[in-house]
Amino acid sequence: MKTDRLEAFSDGVIAILITIMVLELKVPHDSSLSALASMVPVLLSYLMSFIYLGIYWNNHHHLLAATDRISGGVLWANNHLLFWLSLVPFVTSWMDENHFAPVPTAMYGVVLFCAAIAYTILVRAIIATDGGTNKRVVAAIGSDRKGNLSLLFYVAAIPLAFVHVLLADALYVAVALVWLVPDRRIEERLKGAAETPNSD
Repeated sequence: MKTDRLEAFSDGVIAILITIMVLELKVPHDSSLSALASMVPVLLSYLMSFIYLGIYWNNHHHLLAATDRISGGVLWANNHLLFWLSLVPFVTSWMDENHFAPVPTAMYGVVLFCAAIAYTILVRAIIATDGGTNKRVVAAIGSDRKGNLSLLFYVAAIPLAFVHVLLADALYVAVALVWLVPDRRIEERLKGAAETPNSD
C-alpha cells in the first residue's frame, strides 16, 4: 500500500486535536490585561502541547516521505500513535483545570512517554515491512539518541511531578526544545537519494 491515505488521515487527526485544544481555552470575562495575565500558565501549557503535536506532525511527515510502502501492521502502529496523541488535549486541559497539580502533570508525562514509544513502534513496523531493507529509514534513524534521551527525560519527569511540578515541566520543555527542529537526518537522506542519479 502507498502512504498517501495514511498521511492524509494522520494530518487530519492532528489538525483536529490542535483545534480541540484551542477550543478548550476559556476567554476572559473582562477586557483587562490582568485577566489575560491570569491565563498565562494555561496559554503556556497550550503552547507546549501545540509544539509537541507540531513536532509529531513534522517528523511523521518526514518518516512517511522516506517510506515506499506500508502494511496492515504499519496502519495499526500508526493508529496506536494517534491514540496517544489524541489524549494530549485531555491531559493538557486536566493540568490547566487543576493548576498543574502533581497527578495531572505526571499523567501528561505518561501520555508523552507512551506517544514516544508508539512512534518508535511505528518506525520499527515501517522497517519490518520491507524486511529491514528500507535503508533510508534505517540509516536516518540510526541509534536514535534523541528518541532515547526523550524517553529518559519522560521517565524522570513523571516521578518528579510529585516532588515539584516545575521540575517535571522543565523536562517536558527540554524534550520539546530537542525536537523543535524537524528530524534533519531523514530530510538529508531524502535529499541525498534525490540527488543520486538513477543507475538504470
